[in-house]
Amino acid sequence: MKLVAFADLHLDTTFSWANRDVARTRRRNLRESLRRTVELAHEVQADVLLCGGDLYEDAYVTPDTVSFLSDTFNECEMPVVLAPGNHDWLGPSSPYAQVNWESHVHLFQEPRLSPFVLEEGFTICGGAHTRPAGTPGFFDSDFSASGDGVHIALFHGAEKGFFAFEHGYDSHKEPHAGFRESQIHAAGLDYAFVGHYHHPRDSTHLTYPGNPDPLSFGEESRRGAVVAEVGSDGTVAITRYDVAVSEVHDVSLDLTGSTSANDVREAAATAVDGLSGCIRLTLYGELAPEIDLRLEDFDGLSDEADQIVPRLGEITVAYDLEALAEDPTVRGQFVRTVTGDPTLDDDVRRRVIVTGLRALDGRSDLGVE
Repeated sequence: MKLVAFADLHLDTTFSWANRDVARTRRRNLRESLRRTVELAHEVQADVLLCGGDLYEDAYVTPDTVSFLSDTFNECEMPVVLAPGNHDWLGPSSPYAQVNWESHVHLFQEPRLSPFVLEEGFTICGGAHTRPAGTPGFFDSDFSASGDGVHIALFHGAEKGFFAFEHGYDSHKEPHAGFRESQIHAAGLDYAFVGHYHHPRDSTHLTYPGNPDPLSFGEESRRGAVVAEVGSDGTVAITRYDVAVSEVHDVSLDLTGSTSANDVREAAATAVDGLSGCIRLTLYGELAPEIDLRLEDFDGLSDEADQIVPRLGEITVAYDLEALAEDPTVRGQFVRTVTGDPTLDDDVRRRVIVTGLRALDGRSDLGVE
């Protein structure tokens, strides 16, 4: 059995960090990524196409997107199996319920695992989120697969042992429909294709495909659609395919040694040269106090990029505090007073001095890290 699985496309995402034109382009790219996923399924002659939830954003989905999904899946030349997640949860008036699905499209509708026999000897057990939050784990009801053959699970949920991403990349993700990987095998299932975490992961009994087209910065790893070869003994061989249309890049720029805002802009232009798509430019380093750095200075930095999103990282201001302490002015007195305050530790003292000096200079362009 050969299948193609994907999840977390999030059609009609707002892309609040992007400007209006870029956000519209990115939403169009998400549709193209779905089209590429369907094309991939046809090219590899897959037996079934699986979606593990968060296909669209329920709060923002448009009627045009509903028509697009209807056409895309109803015209697909293979079975399509859909398991709604917490962002595309299934309710009486949800987009899923507005479509007259063809017979080859199977939509899981219960908030518990139930079997769908794709063909003799191959069963897909899946469930749906029927509310946007508070869905219990799909194994909490002591589900157990029954019958002969291979049993594959398809659902949207948070694996509780996913520590590297619970506390890192996906730390913002809420634990919807929590479960543990050990429950998959204990329930008589051979493998599970799961949505929710955007960072891709393959493990002994499960695969998170990850979102196929980047939704935010930092998403440059091997995400995409998954082609899985499932053996008659339940073994699974995974191959990932890139179906992304959008490009995102994270670029860090050390400002240490820059002598003017023009220096900084030229260095930034060099750092992003040749990159297309959307770029997040993080500025860090030690900056001369006379430099007037404004994030709007980076507008129009590149003709190749769709949008550059600058942000301040760990910026320190290179004041010569020893020299300032000798200054007979108010600035010098301020530095001497704070330096001699025994109640402040070194880090707080530095922050107070830098913040005060910036205020005395009438500057608000840089925060204090």
